This record gives sequence, C-alpha cells and structure tokens, in this order.
Amino acid sequence: MIKKIKTNNAPQAIGAYSQGVAVDELVFTSGQIGINPDTGLLVTDNFTAEVMQVLNNVKSVLESGGSNIKNAIKLSVFVTDLSNFKLVNDAFVDFFNGEYPARSVVEVSALPLNANIEIEAIGKIK
Repeated sequence: MIKKIKTNNAPQAIGAYSQGVAVDELVFTSGQIGINPDTGLLVTDNFTAEVMQVLNNVKSVLESGGSNIKNAIKLSVFVTDLSNFKLVNDAFVDFFNGEYPARSVVEVSALPLNANIEIEAIGKIK
C-alpha cells in the first residue's frame, strides 16, 4: 500500500508533488529546501543554517512517514556551489552524530526559490 505523507512540521509542497511517500517498509522524501515551516520563509542567514533547516525538514517528513533520521538509508544532496562541500559535511557531522547514511552530493545550476541546497532521503520504516 502506498501512503502519501503530509505534515505541517515540514514546508508544504511548492509544486505538484507529495512531501513524501511511504511504501512497504520504506519512506521516500521529496527534495527538501531550507524553508522554515513555521514562517514559510527560506532560511538565508548563512549556508550552515540553511543546511540544518533542510535536514530538519527531511527529518520531519521521514518521521511523518513512520521512519526517523536514524533509519535514513540514503540521502541525495544537491548544491548550487560545490565549494560548500566542507560546510555540508560539517553540518552532517553535527546532525548525524556519527550515524551516517549513504550520501551523494551533486552540484546543480539552480534550485527552487534560489535555495542553495536541496536534500531528498530514503528511510526504513521503524
């Protein structure tokens, strides 16, 4: 059975897609950008703050689908400037506390709302 995920703890979809989908024992999140779900505004204070907001949005979608960040299997990370790779990595060290999922980081030309980073995840349902 396929369950569409909808939560107020992550930004609402800004297009024709679900925040995530749970199927069998897996949760697939749509790409999350650094929108604060409380304000609806993109976090632009600094790149690290934007990364942390994105990770918290991913966490919220995973949790709404019955998973959690510790059960994240794979994250795909899209950045508009690969020179921020070290900052992404440092944020992952802080956020995941040594329990890292598999990950890809790819530079792209642009992201929705001029975000600097977008992350999508696959997680195992608890």
